[in-house]
Amino acid sequence: MKVTVAMDSFKGSLTSLEAGNAVRDGILLARPDAEVTVLPTADGGEGTLDAIAPFIGAAARPVRVRGPLGEIIDSYYIFSDSDSTAYIEMAKASGITLVPEKDLDICNSSTFGTGELIRDAISKGFRRIVVFLGGSATNDGGAGMLSALGGRFLDKDGKPVPYGATGLSDLCSIDTTGLIGTDIAFIAATDVTNPLCGPSGASHVYGPQKGATYEMAEKMDLWLMNMAKLAGADPDVPGYGAAGGCGFALMHFLGAKLESGADMVAKITGLEDVVRDCDIVITGEGRMDGQTINGKAPYRIMKTAARYGKRTIGVCGITGEGWEKCLAAGFDQVVPLKDPSMEKDSAIISVAKTVADLFAADK
Repeated sequence: MKVTVAMDSFKGSLTSLEAGNAVRDGILLARPDAEVTVLPTADGGEGTLDAIAPFIGAAARPVRVRGPLGEIIDSYYIFSDSDSTAYIEMAKASGITLVPEKDLDICNSSTFGTGELIRDAISKGFRRIVVFLGGSATNDGGAGMLSALGGRFLDKDGKPVPYGATGLSDLCSIDTTGLIGTDIAFIAATDVTNPLCGPSGASHVYGPQKGATYEMAEKMDLWLMNMAKLAGADPDVPGYGAAGGCGFALMHFLGAKLESGADMVAKITGLEDVVRDCDIVITGEGRMDGQTINGKAPYRIMKTAARYGKRTIGVCGITGEGWEKCLAAGFDQVVPLKDPSMEKDSAIISVAKTVADLFAADK
């Protein structure tokens, strides 16, 4: 039996490879004769750089930047000399996992640190920059990121508005005369196709995951709508709502091309060739629910497996509302952990045991 394991990370608990290796261990406990190939995967969120770095021979460039709430943190991006490309993971500068849950503050979190990573890559001469969007703590429409690149977001008195979504409430004009990076080939890598505003926009769909109440989301939606109006932009463009509107900032102001993060990672890791030659595919993430089928990495992996008639099992920490849609979409099984835990060591044990029991019952 040949099994391909391509797990997304369990946010805040296991990286893609840690989850994948735990699945492999569980398979081999039940089926020692199995041939298991573990591939890292990601869809642009937390852990994407870790997933692709070994496959592109990348080097890391450390950079000190401002975190989501303005604190100075150690971050980095990776680059490949072979194609003169810098790869930036937004989650490493503006990510939700950088903020303790009790301190989550979507209204005041900023993407400025992501802009600092981009600015450094530009200063080092990279002419192609891939920005992986996902896992952000922010909803500022990318205003912080653009500010780090020389953009100016001004109030009625011509003074810079504060960083974060709340600052957009005072936004009256946008000055891009000093903006750098407009001559760079940017790629916005994400699997989020939401528009910037409205019921399917950044504030209402992803805001609650970052601590926003409905009332907060309503206000932020209006602020982003005003930002789009001042920029002369159509807020309904697919992908503009990625990462709290950072997709909008990259695509509208910097001319970024939108690409699937999961597809990009799959191509880099050679997923399709491995899937073609296996019998079963195991994929999953920390939580599988109705959102999983909206282009997330496990869904795209399942669709790849389906093209070759391979059975696909989703393994996750927990299931959430609408998880049954995963079965309707093509997953053969969705298996939550019997003992879900956020602690790394116990999560690894639980993944291995759950998978071992699954494969033992499948003999």
